[in-house]
Amino acid sequence: MGGRERQNHALSDRFFSPAERVSRLPHDLTLLPGDVSLCGTSLGAMPRKPGTTVEMVIDGLGTLRNVYG
Repeated sequence: MGGRERQNHALSDRFFSPAERVSRLPHDLTLLPGDVSLCGTSLGAMPRKPGTTVEMVIDGLGTLRNVYG
């Protein structure tokens, strides 16, 4: 946020792997094409102010960029 990296954590640090997380979701809800699964945040995130640009980068996939507020 604001040009500064706030989080950079390996997937291996997650409680559930991405594959296990996605495999568990259909037990509680129906997944449709285009659905996005968000898993919250960890230490290092800070409150956002309106107008703050937030980017999420996934190597090999791309960048998701949103302006808060």
